[in-house]
Amino acid sequence: MLRDAPKAIYLKDYIPPEYLIDKADLRFDLQDERTLVFARLEIRRNPVSAQTGAALFLHGEGLELRSLSLDGEPLQAEQYTVEMQGLRIDRVPESFVLESEVGIKPQENTALEGLYKSGAMFCTQCEAEGFRKITWFIDRPDVMTRFTTTIVADKANYPTLLSNGNLHAMQEVGEGRHQVVWDDPFPKPSYLFALVAGNLKHIEERYTTASGKEILLRIYVEPENIGKCDHAMQSLKHAMAWDERKYGREYDLDIYMIVAVAAFNMGAMENKGLNI
Repeated sequence: MLRDAPKAIYLKDYIPPEYLIDKADLRFDLQDERTLVFARLEIRRNPVSAQTGAALFLHGEGLELRSLSLDGEPLQAEQYTVEMQGLRIDRVPESFVLESEVGIKPQENTALEGLYKSGAMFCTQCEAEGFRKITWFIDRPDVMTRFTTTIVADKANYPTLLSNGNLHAMQEVGEGRHQVVWDDPFPKPSYLFALVAGNLKHIEERYTTASGKEILLRIYVEPENIGKCDHAMQSLKHAMAWDERKYGREYDLDIYMIVAVAAFNMGAMENKGLNI
C-alpha cells in the first residue's frame, strides 16, 4: 500500500493523542493461507487532549476487515470509514471496548514490517510503524498499552509460540493445533510488540536479581544452532548484572527470551522481554 512522502516531524508540533488504549487482548490464528487477528481494545479519551469530541482514528494498512463492534454492538458500514492508512469512527463514547477481526497474509508481506513469514517461521518487526499492518491500533509511541497475546497454530509446524510478557497458559485445542497465552502486565508502545512462531530449540538458565528475584532466561535458535548459545547466555547474565550495578535497574518480568534466527530481517530488535 502506498504511503505519503516522508515529511519532517518537529517537537514543537507535538499534539497528544485524542484517545488512549489501556488494554489490548490479541488473538492470532496462524494459518497457511492467511492469519486471523482478533483484537479487543479498551479505549478512553485522553484527559490531556484538547481535541474534545474528535473522531477515533486507528492506524491500519493492508488489513481485511471481517468484523467490528463497539461495546458488543456490531457497527454498520455507515458508522465507520476505512481509509488508506486507517479506520475512522466518528462517534464514540468517553470510554468503550472496540472489538475487531482482520485477515492478513504474512506469507505475502514482502515489506517485512508487522507480521511476516520468512521460510517456515513467523516473525514480527513493529518498529517504527509496523504494528498497523497487524491490526487496527493507535500506532504511536506515546500510547502505552498492556498486552495479552494468544497464539494458535499447528503444533507440528510451529511447536514454539512466543510473545512479550510472562507465560500465562498453554493447551492443546484439537486438530493438531495448540494455544499459548502471554501476558505483559506493564504498559508498552505498540512498536515493542513481538511474536515468533516456528520450530526452535532453546537453552535456559536462571538469573537472580539484586533483590533476590529469580528470572528464567531462554535463548531460542534453529535446531542446528543449539550448540552455539553458551556465550550469548553468559553475555546476557553479565548485561543484566551491569544494568543493576550501573543504573539500579532490575528486570521486571519472570522470563527473558532471545530469539536468534536467520529469518529475522532487521539484525536485532529490542522488544520488551522478547529480543529477536
